[in-house]
Amino acid sequence: MISHAFLYLMGQPAGGAAGQGNAFVTFLPLLLVFVVFYLFMIRPQMKKQKEMNNYRSSLKKGDKVVTTGGIYGRVYEVKDNYVMLEVGGDMKLKVDKNALLKDPTAND
Repeated sequence: MISHAFLYLMGQPAGGAAGQGNAFVTFLPLLLVFVVFYLFMIRPQMKKQKEMNNYRSSLKKGDKVVTTGGIYGRVYEVKDNYVMLEVGGDMKLKVDKNALLKDPTAND
């Protein structure tokens, strides 16, 4: 003879519509965290990177720039992967394009 307490301890069988709904509710917070992370972290960073790539590809002679190392200069010559900068007098530096930022003091 099986007691009634033992049947209550067994619980409901897994599967069915209730099991599928429960799995969705379980993963919903994880999904929401990912969506928020994408909207506030990944997407703005991708947009900023795209703008920097567009800026670096549109550099031309005479543009004011600053390097990531803090050197201010004016573009003297543009090549595929680097630019030549005039940094004062007749001093010129060869700088990788990825190390250039827009000079915030430049008037466009």
